[in-house]
Amino acid sequence: MEYYNLLGLDREPFLTTPDPAFFYHSREHKECLYRLEIALRLRRGLSVILGNVGTGKTTLCRTFLRILEDSQDEFIFRLILDPTFNSEYEFLNALIELFEIPESPRSTIECKNVLQNFLYQKGVVEKRTPVLVIDEGQLLTPTFMESLRVLLNYETNKYKLLQLVIFAQQEFLMKLKRQPNFQDRISLGYVINPLNEEDTRSLIRFRLRRAGLDNGRTLFNNQAIHRIYLHSQGYPRKIITLCHDALVMMLREEREMVTEPMINEIIHEKEQWYV
Repeated sequence: MEYYNLLGLDREPFLTTPDPAFFYHSREHKECLYRLEIALRLRRGLSVILGNVGTGKTTLCRTFLRILEDSQDEFIFRLILDPTFNSEYEFLNALIELFEIPESPRSTIECKNVLQNFLYQKGVVEKRTPVLVIDEGQLLTPTFMESLRVLLNYETNKYKLLQLVIFAQQEFLMKLKRQPNFQDRISLGYVINPLNEEDTRSLIRFRLRRAGLDNGRTLFNNQAIHRIYLHSQGYPRKIITLCHDALVMMLREEREMVTEPMINEIIHEKEQWYV
């Protein structure tokens, strides 16, 4: 029997994997998703979503793709999880393979021509929208950013042929400032901030309900949630990790509810690793 079954839950409520089913839509996340969808449907070109480590960018990315998965006839979605390549040719060739283009160009120039023809065929002839989503965008090199800028130049009089969405850590902002020609292409820029205390409380309750907790039951008292918020500063990954450890401790010590002293003990134990 899994530990969460002992709590009357059907699933693990505080996994750190990017499962869209457990993604809590805070006001800020809703706004980001809304703006992203508008930018795509208007075919505005480049969207950049920034956020510190642990703010939920990857989960937001997966949720974004899931929301639009019913629009496959309209969009052609492709996702790059790690934009690390050895050369511009390798990068562009990877895009060709990703979009399943049945050609094998032998040079960087040929790659760009193949991609331009593909984007025109899909975007103008077939009236579909190719969308390239890049996670961990801070790993993009200036060379690859320049390659993407060239692809963003392919357009009609009304819209961009390629829709590019980059999810990146805040450090990507420095790269953007060093490449103004790329930065100028941004049609949507959005920064994901940590949650406030109200959203922290709602996130915890949402995940527990999603995992099968009965209405009316609670496993964290208000003081415990307040302490979790203060320690995590509203970063979802820290919140989720702390809540998981708290539930395990609650079972181990045969408690009925997670309390503030329990959270303090967990925090103290974690801090010992960094002494």
